[in-house]
Amino acid sequence: MSWPAPDDVLLSTSLATYLDKKLLVLLRDGRKLLGLLRSFDQFGNVSVLSASYMYQFSNVVLEGACERLIVGDLYCDVPLGLYVIRGENVVLIGELDLGKEELPQHMTCVSEAEIRKVNCKPKYLKSASCTLQIPHLSKEVY
Repeated sequence: MSWPAPDDVLLSTSLATYLDKKLLVLLRDGRKLLGLLRSFDQFGNVSVLSASYMYQFSNVVLEGACERLIVGDLYCDVPLGLYVIRGENVVLIGELDLGKEELPQHMTCVSEAEIRKVNCKPKYLKSASCTLQIPHLSKEVY
């Protein structure tokens, strides 16, 4: 295996260029956080494995952080304040362009209670009125 030369790595491995900028951070559990990057530590590095780059992100601190909840055409920003994110939970970090709209115009901002109500659906429907007919089975499946 050959290691790339420093000139071959075009991507910045430091978050220093993003300090004091608004970022979108996607976490492993699917949450989307927005906020200003105020600090990071030296946990992050770049490893090269089988000629593909594997990044480990730094622990980051977001100021004025909020969690963006999106359900269909509805969205809500839940304020979190100052937020520390452990690097192993980060999937993606990206800068938001403040000159552009963050969301499409058809999206509607609603309260946290409304979006949680819409998002709260039972995993299993157990009522007798909700049945599924499968042609090759003679019984109804609940």
